[in-house]
Amino acid sequence: MKKLTLSLGVLCLSLILCAQQPSPAKRAVISSIENQKASLIQMSDDIWALAEVALAETESAKILADYARENGMTVEMGVAGMPTAFTATYGSGKPVIGILGEFDALPGLSQKTTPDKQPLEEGAAGHGCGHNMFGPGSLGAAVAIKELIADGTLQGTVRFYGTPAEEKYFGKLYFARAGLFDDLDVCLDWHPSAETKAEMQSSKALVDYIVEFRGQAAHASLDPWNGRSAVDGLEFFTTGLNYLREHVRPQVRIHYQIMHGGDVVNVVPDYAKIWTRVRDSKTETMLEVYERTREIAKGAALMANVDYEITLVSGLHEVIVNRTGGMALHKNLELLGPITYTDEEVAFAYGIQDATGAPRKGIDGTLQPLEETLEHPMGASSDVGDVSWLVPEIRLGVTTAPVGTPWHSWAVVACGGMSIGHKGLVHAAKALAMTMVDLYSDPQLVEDIRSEFDRRMENKTYEAILPEGPPPVPAAENK
Repeated sequence: MKKLTLSLGVLCLSLILCAQQPSPAKRAVISSIENQKASLIQMSDDIWALAEVALAETESAKILADYARENGMTVEMGVAGMPTAFTATYGSGKPVIGILGEFDALPGLSQKTTPDKQPLEEGAAGHGCGHNMFGPGSLGAAVAIKELIADGTLQGTVRFYGTPAEEKYFGKLYFARAGLFDDLDVCLDWHPSAETKAEMQSSKALVDYIVEFRGQAAHASLDPWNGRSAVDGLEFFTTGLNYLREHVRPQVRIHYQIMHGGDVVNVVPDYAKIWTRVRDSKTETMLEVYERTREIAKGAALMANVDYEITLVSGLHEVIVNRTGGMALHKNLELLGPITYTDEEVAFAYGIQDATGAPRKGIDGTLQPLEETLEHPMGASSDVGDVSWLVPEIRLGVTTAPVGTPWHSWAVVACGGMSIGHKGLVHAAKALAMTMVDLYSDPQLVEDIRSEFDRRMENKTYEAILPEGPPPVPAAENK
């Protein structure tokens, strides 16, 4: 009896250990990412050095598209009316699994790969959100899947989306309007972060608009009574916005940038311009706040006796979370284990924290536990939200910067151009490819993901918050 009990115990332990090992298909995509590793890092570094901003990412898009083409994928450039937008597809039939990649930089964040602020070129752009890693990491996963479809291990279609202008013009909205996500069964994405986890929180819905005030110029001392100040209208508007902040929900954000406020001090200004954004955790309530701010603009113009015009730039929906997909991703992150760092990388992380005033907590490559999904999370906005209203979206965050690093800063640029960022993008590519293996291999998983999506979308209808007309290209002012 003791011998039988011992044998059963060994068998159970063996089964547990086997269950914790990647399947042959997952080992194959891990191997593929390792084989691609040097190329993925080189692409990331090249895009990092180019630092091309919204809708001006000509060379960055070409780097990614050329790599997809060289690896046997069919590339279509200039989709959705944007010259730097493209798709790369391989395979046929169902399921059709998509994966998103971004590659635009942010103005004014140029930085060397040093743990102190040292611009490469003063005033130039830099990858302060890590999109130089985002595109190559996702494309590496897509190529790994392509290889398994090509050798018959998997069946279906894989499609990489090269999506430009996430930071300014929200390029995925134009993909959505063109119907480029309509045939997808599931979509995946990842984003550089200060921690590694399956993303279980939503984002903020957003509306982005310009308000212009027009009045009458006059001499500011000789005859100011003949003038009607556009800047007065702008100041009444910002005063109204700032008073409104006290009377909105805690999760609401209102922010603005004055783009034109007169030219010289001795002229009553006849023109003023302000760029404004309103955010909330739900699209419906965000639009309510937006309408209130429109009324404030109207009142401001009335008080200043000037004309006003509101121009919608764009808007985003909040992310529809898919916990079923997120849990499948989490299991693959468990299989991969943590990202580990050298003493030199840890020292670099401490340097970043010292320079930015963050606590000296180093860098954390461990897997974070699954979170409960909050009804009203804090955080930022993303055009991935609009994709998630059309197709189930599985989202991943992977460590590419130290704990407490301020995002959209030079510090993210510094980490994204060296080994800390490189390790993150390779880890992301493996986790995404492994999860895609699950999607191709397990029709029930896809069905369960779609069922959750359908439940969450009950009583919701997607309507893009987007003006009529083509995307705003070229973005010459950003070059």
